Amino acid sequence: MDEYQQVYTGLWLILSTIIIQAIILIRAHRKQKSYKVGVMDASLGQDSFLFRAYRTFWNSLENIVPIFGMSIIAIMVDYTASVLTIIVWVYAISRIIHMFLYYIVATDRNPSIRSVFYITGFLANVYLMVDLGVFLVL
Repeated sequence: MDEYQQVYTGLWLILSTIIIQAIILIRAHRKQKSYKVGVMDASLGQDSFLFRAYRTFWNSLENIVPIFGMSIIAIMVDYTASVLTIIVWVYAISRIIHMFLYYIVATDRNPSIRSVFYITGFLANVYLMVDLGVFLVL
């Protein structure tokens, strides 16, 4: 068994979560009374599920690039598989919890409970960035 199999599975879960978010966003958007292809009502706020689905999806797109890119680099340079597995799974689980909380918590308050899971995923990214950087230099 490839030592990075759990990393691949975690990355698959992260990408699959984004696809699921896209499906939820598309369904929420098409249910709108004034639905127009490619047009999002700029007046929507946190009280709108469509707004929260839109923000959840785009937030995930903004955050996938660093974790995915650094994970690929880590695999290519033979970074410690067990450490990478933990980082990727912490990120994946925190993003799923963040997604669910974004769907159900309608608040303009920041930080909110969903911020805890956003920060957890962000810190996983930062940890990988620093540790992988040290690994590459040494």
